[in-house]
Amino acid sequence: MILLKKAAIGTAMALASFTTVLAQEPPVTKESFRYINLDFPGLEKVTAAVNSGQYEMAAAGLLEYYRHRTGVRHLDFNAGDAPQFAGKKVSEATLELANNILLHKFKPHKGYPAYDYGSDINWQYRPVQDQLLTTFLHRTAFWEPLGLVYRSTGDEKYAKEWVFEVRDWIKKNKQGAYPDDKDFAWKAFVVSFRLNHWSGFFNLFLHSSNFTPAFLMEFLNSYNEQANYVMGNYTDKGNHRLYEALHLMYAGSTFPELAAAPAWRKSGIGVLNTEILKQVLPDGLQFELSPGYHIGTIQIFLDALQIAQLGGVGQEFPQAYRDRVEKMVLAVGKYSFPDYTYPLYGNSFLTSKAVMLQNYKSWSAVFPRNQVIEYYATDGASGKRPGYFSSALPDAGFYAFRNGWDQKATVMQIKAGPPAEFHSHPDNGNFVLWVKGRDFTPDAGSFVYANVGKQENAKRDWYRSTKAHQTLTLDDKTIVNNARLIKWETGDDLDILSYDNPSYEKLHHQRTFLFVDKTYFIIIDKATGEAAGKLGIHFNLKEDSKPVLDKAYNTVYTTYADGNNLLVQNLNKDKVSMHTEESFVSYEYQKETPRPAFVFEKQKAAVAPQSFVTVLYPYSGHKAPVITVKENAGNDFIKGTIDLTVTVNGVSRRVRALAGE
Repeated sequence: MILLKKAAIGTAMALASFTTVLAQEPPVTKESFRYINLDFPGLEKVTAAVNSGQYEMAAAGLLEYYRHRTGVRHLDFNAGDAPQFAGKKVSEATLELANNILLHKFKPHKGYPAYDYGSDINWQYRPVQDQLLTTFLHRTAFWEPLGLVYRSTGDEKYAKEWVFEVRDWIKKNKQGAYPDDKDFAWKAFVVSFRLNHWSGFFNLFLHSSNFTPAFLMEFLNSYNEQANYVMGNYTDKGNHRLYEALHLMYAGSTFPELAAAPAWRKSGIGVLNTEILKQVLPDGLQFELSPGYHIGTIQIFLDALQIAQLGGVGQEFPQAYRDRVEKMVLAVGKYSFPDYTYPLYGNSFLTSKAVMLQNYKSWSAVFPRNQVIEYYATDGASGKRPGYFSSALPDAGFYAFRNGWDQKATVMQIKAGPPAEFHSHPDNGNFVLWVKGRDFTPDAGSFVYANVGKQENAKRDWYRSTKAHQTLTLDDKTIVNNARLIKWETGDDLDILSYDNPSYEKLHHQRTFLFVDKTYFIIIDKATGEAAGKLGIHFNLKEDSKPVLDKAYNTVYTTYADGNNLLVQNLNKDKVSMHTEESFVSYEYQKETPRPAFVFEKQKAAVAPQSFVTVLYPYSGHKAPVITVKENAGNDFIKGTIDLTVTVNGVSRRVRALAGE
C-alpha cells in the first residue's frame, strides 16, 4: 500500500456517484491508452477491451478500476472518505471562494484578492505586476474550495466546473502556446506543484457524474505529459529542484498504473539523495540561509522518505540521509526564539508557535529517540532541554547568544555567513534581539520577492537592500556577503563573536559582538580599507516601540508600558551623528507596517580606519539606565584589543576581550 501526503491542499472531499455521461465529449481512441501500463495488476479487463478495439469500454473500465482501487492511499484525499464528510458545513470564506470560482473569479495567492479571469478564461491575465501571482495561478491550488464545497454539499455544479476548467486549462496552455510559458505555466517548478495538486483533486472528484471516462483519459494523458516534462527540465539547484523531485515521487506513487511511474519515482529519489549533500551544509542549515525555506526543505526530505517507505523502497534513502535531516531539525531550535518564532531572514515570513509545535510533533515521530526534538515538540513538558545556551551554526554563519530557553530569556540571533543565492539577502552583521517575549528589532522581512521579467520592483529592492538591515554600510550601498569567522567563544560571563566581511571592493567590515554577563550587548564595528565615504550603522525597532531619541547623547530607548524596554546608545568619543530613517517591517506577503529606524553615521577618509561602539541594554522599568564607558590603557578597537570599563547606574564592570587575529 502506498500512502501519500500532498502539500498545500486541505482535507479530503466526499464525492457523488457516477450516473450520467456528458454529451459531445472527445472520442476515446487507442492512442488514449498509449501511456498506460496495460500489464499493471488489476487492469486485465481494461487491457482486453483495448486489444479488442473497444476503447470506450476500456476507458469506462479504467474509471471503475480507479473508483474501487485500494492499493493506493492518499494521506489527505481518498474517495472512500466521502460519507464522513457529507453534509458537514464549510466556512463562509471557503463557500465564497468556491462560488467565485464558478464565476471565474480566482484567488491564486492569499496576498491578493480574487480577480475576474473572464467568462472565456484568460489564463494569461496578469492583474498585478508580480510574477508570483501568475505562477500560483498555474499551480492551480486555488481549485481546492470547489472540492471542499462539493464534499460538503454533493452539488454537481462544483464538480462540473472543475472538470470544465481542467479541460480549459489543458486546451489553452499547451507547451509553446505562449512565448513566456516556461516562466509561468510550463516552468518545471510550477508544473511539479500542479502535478501535486491534481493528484489530490483526482480523488476529490473521482465519483462525480461529471468525471467521465473520456475526461479520465484526457486527465491522465495531460498528467503524464507534465510529469515527463518535470523529469526532463529540473531546475539546476535550490529548493525548486527539491520540490520537483518530491512531486515526481508523488506522481509516480499516485498513478503507478502509468508506464513512466517507476522512472518518476526513481528520478525523484536520486535527485533528493544527491541534493541533500549539496544543499544542506554540514551544520544542518539549507544553503539558501532562509529560516522559513529551511523548514520547507525539511518537510520535502521527510515526505520523500515517507513515500519511499510506504512504497517499499525506503532503503533507497541511506542512513546518512536520515542523519542529515535530523541535524536540520536541530538547527531550527538554534536559530529560533523561545516563542518558536525566528528571524525573517531571506524572504521568511512570520510563523506561529502552534504551527511550529505541529512541525516538531511530526519531526519527533520520525526521530523518536531524540530527546531534544521531543523537548521542542512538547513545549518542554518532556524530553531534554538543549545542553547549551549560546550556539553556533558556523557553516551557515548563524549565531545565537542566549541566557535561557523560557519566555524570560534574552536571545540575540545574528547572521554572518557565506555567499548564498535565491532567497538570501545581502545583510551580514544583521541581528534580531528578543527579550522576555518581545522582538525589539525584527528583521524587515521581504514584502514581495519576485519581479516580472526584467521589470524593477522598488519594494523588493528596498527590502533586499543592506540599509534595511541592522549592519554597516558605506554610502548606503549594498554589501557582499562572504563572512570569515575570527572568533566564537562562550563563557560564564562573556560570550564573543567576531567576523570579517569584504563588504565593498575597498572596504572590510569587522563586527564584534560581546554578550556581557548574559545581560547586555556591546557591538564594535571596524571599517578598514581605501574606500572613503559615509559610514552608517543602521538600527530598526519594532513598530510599536514609540522610542525616545536623544541626538545630543546619541541614545534611543523604547517606552513600553509593561516596563520591558531597550536602550541603544553609541559610545564613541569621536564625532558621530544620529539620524532617523524611513523603515518598514513585513510579517506577511504584500503587507507592511512603518516602524522607527535610525542610523549612527560618520565620515571615513581614504585609508584611515574607523570604528563605532554601541551598547544595547535591555532593562526593566520606565527610566533608561545611565551608561558610561571608559577606554582603559590597553584598549585598541582597530587592533581588536578590547579593554573597557562600563558603568551602568553607578555600577562598574571591566570588559576585556581579544577580537583581533
